[in-house]
Amino acid sequence: MTPTDNTAGGADDQTLKTGTTVVGVTATDGVVVAADRRASLGSAVVAHKQVQKIEQIHPHAVLTLVGDVGGAQALVENLRAEVSLYETRRGTEMSIPALSTIAANFLRGGGFSIVAPVLAGVDDEGQYVYSLDPAGSVLRDDYTASGSGLPFALGLLESEYREDLTTDEAAVVAAKAVRSAVERDTASGNGVTVAVVTDEGVTINTYERFDDLLGSDDQD
Repeated sequence: MTPTDNTAGGADDQTLKTGTTVVGVTATDGVVVAADRRASLGSAVVAHKQVQKIEQIHPHAVLTLVGDVGGAQALVENLRAEVSLYETRRGTEMSIPALSTIAANFLRGGGFSIVAPVLAGVDDEGQYVYSLDPAGSVLRDDYTASGSGLPFALGLLESEYREDLTTDEAAVVAAKAVRSAVERDTASGNGVTVAVVTDEGVTINTYERFDDLLGSDDQD
């Protein structure tokens, strides 16, 4: 995840490169999203060490911040506004598939730089994890990953994901996937943030060390 360059003429290619690791995992009783906490300038400088890359955008859904910080923040605020307007007009919560469509439409319309988030949530019909991209595509899967640490995180998810995971178990798998990326991807690091979404709502917790959640002696 990279801070926005507001200088005249825009940011250079180095500044705009995505640096982060986020993962989403479905569970039998909800969904889990995990992300590292490092923001970097290109791949050389750690700009911030305590960035929360998961934001609640719906009573039962979260969105990750992946890519340009300004674009990601703008997308979050736009989606929150759309969710609030929908609920005010209709007196009911927006479904997660409808939310994913609106998010894709925003991305397709442009103006959000290189944002490529993971959207996850639950509604009366089930649990949802989506990968979105700047072109507006919407891909639903049982689990997914995004950012520069994607290859390392996805490898662990493929080996440890099961269809019968509870949210507690999925939180461990998701955190381990981020840890796997942190060990190899220099643009990811500084602990992990984990969001758990169930029909009761959204809970987001931050851990400065992976062993605070995983109970291991591994470092970040």
